[in-house]
Amino acid sequence: MSVAGDDAALDFGQQASCYLFVGSMPISEAEIAQEMQHHRALAPQHSRAAAARALVVRELLRREVERLGLAGKLRPDGHETEKEAGIRLLLEREIEDRVPSEDDCRCYYEQNRERLRAPDRIRVRHILLGAPADDISARMHAAAEGERLIGELKANPLWFADFALRYSDCPSKDQGGELGWLQRGQTTPEFDRQIFRLREGFAAFPVESRWGYHVVSVDEYITGEALQFDAVRARISDYLELQVRQRELQHYLLGLKERYQVRGLDEIEALATA
Repeated sequence: MSVAGDDAALDFGQQASCYLFVGSMPISEAEIAQEMQHHRALAPQHSRAAAARALVVRELLRREVERLGLAGKLRPDGHETEKEAGIRLLLEREIEDRVPSEDDCRCYYEQNRERLRAPDRIRVRHILLGAPADDISARMHAAAEGERLIGELKANPLWFADFALRYSDCPSKDQGGELGWLQRGQTTPEFDRQIFRLREGFAAFPVESRWGYHVVSVDEYITGEALQFDAVRARISDYLELQVRQRELQHYLLGLKERYQVRGLDEIEALATA
């Protein structure tokens, strides 16, 4: 029998390989693979690295809860398990909540004025030429029909309501294709991304979405005004507090990683960035 055959015979029925350890406790590839379903990513090595990190953090916190005798000291809240309650108690005890000062908030506000604005708004009409996402022929026909309608509407813009009633597959056709005032995030994501890049007037091309192709008219575009400090102070404070807490948590976990001697995680993360 070949060497490969011998290896296969030896591997049969054995536990999954282990390259990751917290102290002397192994975390198997099978456990990582099971955890990966909760860490979707475009590349499997990224998903594997995220799953490995999550398992390591969970074990580090479990060990520290056990070392400090915190298990069972806090009653589980809602759907929380006893183990999760212990971890919550640990983090509440070890990670200090730091509320940002007024000066911190004002400094952030001055440095980010352009980002702290009311939402942009647009008033839109459309004609939906419906086509299933998996029907290539229907989508090509819808795109061509959209281009034809755009050409006619450029010459006769007052026909829009009539064309909406005749051609649109959206219930808005009864209102002349009116979608009203929209802010970012209120429509299908791919449609939303495109319409907020348009200028006022007719779009020069049919806008594609999962529903088909849209003939679009942006009738008005209002850029959000800059917000005053008092209107965003609470939001800034929450953001800065979260940033500080995340940094302190990372520092705390690095300390636990050294205390309990994690091995193999750096190699797994290196493969994800290669």
